[in-house]
Amino acid sequence: MSVDRILPTPEAHDLLDLVRELAAKEIAPRAAADEAAGRFPRDLYTLLGSSGLLGLPYAEEYGGAAQPYEVYLQVIEELAGAWLAVGLGVSVHTLSCFPVSAYGGAGQRAELMPSLIGGELLGAYCLSEPQSGSDAAALSTRAAEDADGYLVDGVKAWITHGGVADFYTLMARTSGEGARGVSCFHVPAGLDGLSFGAPERKMGMRSSPTAQVRFDGVRLPRESLIGSPGQGFRIALAALDGGRLGIAACAVGVAQAAFDVASAYARERRQFGSRLVDFQGLGFMLADMATSIAAARSLYLEAARLRDAGRPYGTRAAMAKLFATDMCMKVTTDAVQVLGGYGYVEDFPVERHMREAKVLQIVEGTNQIQRLVISRAVARGSA
Repeated sequence: MSVDRILPTPEAHDLLDLVRELAAKEIAPRAAADEAAGRFPRDLYTLLGSSGLLGLPYAEEYGGAAQPYEVYLQVIEELAGAWLAVGLGVSVHTLSCFPVSAYGGAGQRAELMPSLIGGELLGAYCLSEPQSGSDAAALSTRAAEDADGYLVDGVKAWITHGGVADFYTLMARTSGEGARGVSCFHVPAGLDGLSFGAPERKMGMRSSPTAQVRFDGVRLPRESLIGSPGQGFRIALAALDGGRLGIAACAVGVAQAAFDVASAYARERRQFGSRLVDFQGLGFMLADMATSIAAARSLYLEAARLRDAGRPYGTRAAMAKLFATDMCMKVTTDAVQVLGGYGYVEDFPVERHMREAKVLQIVEGTNQIQRLVISRAVARGSA
């Protein structure tokens, strides 16, 4: 991926150079074989952690790199372009660390954050359930408080890193019904009563385990609660705003990777005595692809800069996730078309990119939910 990026500091340029080197040498060469075999690349997360890439947007006092979201998201884009399972995995890990960083008490942050972002641990985010996906406030997993802390029972579904994560950020019901009865918890792996379903058999992203996470009388100490009782749904929504930007960056990375393959092929492949790119039908298709990718990148970076400035950015995040993932689906489909029959076989990566693109329209709020978020902002006059 050779994108001409505008970055805020020399340090950020060095960071992106490091990421590109890791992506080219360590990540991309493994993607096709590991995806075909469904192998989870845990060693790559260890490598990324030792390189300081699992705590990029978090404070230096806890071992993070204190990078602005504008820079962190471009790292995610580069990683996703090399292999979506890795880029999205880093995004999910960052999402899983956010509640402790933003809502944990001072003592809780000091105790947990260095290990969460230090590079050795990998996180998972537990919000969705078998019967509550888009309607997250209807979740039924319950954390019953007693004299010893909390006892958790329930099932979470569609959990990225389910069964392989080292910790789980859990949204569970502590009182009543609806959004106000949800609380947030930090759950280390390995607790009694914590188990996992078989990994889902997916269209794409086969190297990224997605599984149910089951809580059967899991005992949590009182200090596992993040924030205040009943604050969990607000925490979840705040986390998802940042997470949606991560998904947008992933989508741009995958689209850019597919475009790079398609445009190179169109410059080299000759038919009827001319290069494919010189035929107006194909040339215009590639022009639309390039324009859409650039527009999506600009949109997610605008939202990131709002976030970095401490300004409201939730609606822009929804726009970025919606536009970038719909764009990615179209660009990867068109990339397959540019390659013709070669695009439909595993000799070229664009068929994998197309399969990967679909999930990005679904995760962290379907694109129908993003349209709902945006339309409500329009109705308020705040879009």
